[in-house]
Amino acid sequence: MSSSTTAEDTGRAPIWSVSEHLEDILATVHPLDPIELQLLDAQGCVLVEDVTVPVSLPPFDNSSMDGYAVRTADVAGATEEFPAVLEVIGDVAAGAPGNLTVGPGQAARIMTGAPLPPGAEAVVPVEWTDGGLGEGPVGTMTPHSLAPEGASGEVRVHRPAKARAHVRARGSDVRSGERALAAGTVLGPPQISLLAAIGRGTVRVRPRPRVVVLSTGSELTQPGEELTEGRIYDSNSFALTAAARDAGAIAYRVGAVADDAETLRATIEDQLIRADLLVTTGGVSVGAYDVVKEALQGAGDWEEGSESGSGIEFRKLAMQPGKPQGFGSIGPDHTPLLALPGNPVSSYVSFELFVRPAIRALMGLKDVSRPTVRAALDSREPLTSPSGKRQFLRGRYDEEKGTVAPVGGSGSHLIAALAHADALIVVPEDTAEVAPGTELDVILLR
Repeated sequence: MSSSTTAEDTGRAPIWSVSEHLEDILATVHPLDPIELQLLDAQGCVLVEDVTVPVSLPPFDNSSMDGYAVRTADVAGATEEFPAVLEVIGDVAAGAPGNLTVGPGQAARIMTGAPLPPGAEAVVPVEWTDGGLGEGPVGTMTPHSLAPEGASGEVRVHRPAKARAHVRARGSDVRSGERALAAGTVLGPPQISLLAAIGRGTVRVRPRPRVVVLSTGSELTQPGEELTEGRIYDSNSFALTAAARDAGAIAYRVGAVADDAETLRATIEDQLIRADLLVTTGGVSVGAYDVVKEALQGAGDWEEGSESGSGIEFRKLAMQPGKPQGFGSIGPDHTPLLALPGNPVSSYVSFELFVRPAIRALMGLKDVSRPTVRAALDSREPLTSPSGKRQFLRGRYDEEKGTVAPVGGSGSHLIAALAHADALIVVPEDTAEVAPGTELDVILLR
């Protein structure tokens, strides 16, 4: 890991900038090795290679309507008063082998998705015909099981059709040999649909990272349990687990660990087997009960034979909220670990700035951070900010107006304000006061 360039040569611990801390994390976290996965297991994963089309889609000319396959000359000039009368030679159903050829004066009843039979040049929708009933226009076909004779006899066509009308051409979606999806594509439902449509049963991807979230603190009670005096509900582990899943990870939440170093070390060791990334919250400041620092300092020595470079470094960052942070790797596989502060807002802001990019980097994505826009401050009063620190305030962004309004105060415990925010307002380190209307960077959380 690199050292801070903002440190003063005073013998005190250096102060890291937000950018330096993030750069150090991203220099250490590397994309996971690719694996071959079944399509549904690959949802949310990132392709590591281009996928080419082995067979054109659709693979044959087919009908886009339920109706009749016809020759255009036979229906030219057809009207409801003077319909074209054609001989029905049979049915062409989707998925059934075709053995019909449409000749002059003939039509084949055809279903949506069925291959266009030889000789036919267009499809007339059933609504343009009498459906073979000898009366006026119909709205639907009679089911084959109820009236097999509908596949024979005569049909009256009331409108003309141009060549290739209601015909999906072979390869009109994608052609054989074309690139279906590029390496780096995140596989969502539409992409998985395309892969299935071109016959791919598996795909080579970087797997979704497995993220284990642990909260610490003897004061924490699990939601649903009785809240006794001096205790609070554990919200951080739920927030961070949900945020990890939102970022694309497979996330596991571990119940709150009491303020005991040995218990925390044992819990982390147990979790290493299922973690590509570990996230702790709480216990990283300077208090007598900040157990994460006590448990993780010297973590590189947990396993015999561990290489140099393992271990967790605890830092102070020039930011508010979220000044105390920890980062490093532990265990035989040097699993990355990010130790976040325990105040709810500090924890969540730290996740967005540091953990989310780490998860996205593990996935092999290029764009690892939330989008940032410029917006004018919508506030009655100026905002104040501590000099020398980059402040992140909760806000609501109005895209139409290009403004952002603060939500709640700057306190790092204000969970309700966070729940109503959809952006983080970024106040630079060299700014102590921001006047209404001033343009600022805004990190979008939606």
